[in-house]
Amino acid sequence: MKNMITRTTFAFLAAVTLAVPAFAEKAKSEKNIVETAVAAGQFTTLVKLVKAADLAETLSGEGPFTVFAPTDDAFAKVDAKTLEALGKPENKEKLAAVLKYHVVSGKVMAEDAKKLDGKSAKTVEGSEIKISIADGKVKINDATVVKADIGASNGVIHVIDSVLLPPAK
Repeated sequence: MKNMITRTTFAFLAAVTLAVPAFAEKAKSEKNIVETAVAAGQFTTLVKLVKAADLAETLSGEGPFTVFAPTDDAFAKVDAKTLEALGKPENKEKLAAVLKYHVVSGKVMAEDAKKLDGKSAKTVEGSEIKISIADGKVKINDATVVKADIGASNGVIHVIDSVLLPPAK
């Protein structure tokens, strides 16, 4: 009986040891940030604008990037005429600036952001965003992170409930 328990325990440990690396590999996303956003289905406006600003290739690149991604509902809060104007070819630079204001170089996970309460981070656009904790939730400027740590092969996405606008220059 003791021999059977030892063999069963050994078999269990062997199975767990073999399964853990396989699970860890599945936990890593094989999709880049743009592919992950497309697959999520709640970022159609963001993806459309990223493509219009010719940033899809960059955000599909090596990275790593941290993207604070507004949902379609967040974009719905923005005046429709403003969004339409930003999507026009003659406003491509303005659109790119708004989108780059949602991106930070490097991979910043939610736990890291919590440690940055009251601090700022420089965006790819060049301006800084303010990171704070309010009611236990991470805020980026006035936007709230509603879902954090969506992994991508080249960084991480944090879903936010509002569109961030860079300060006027």
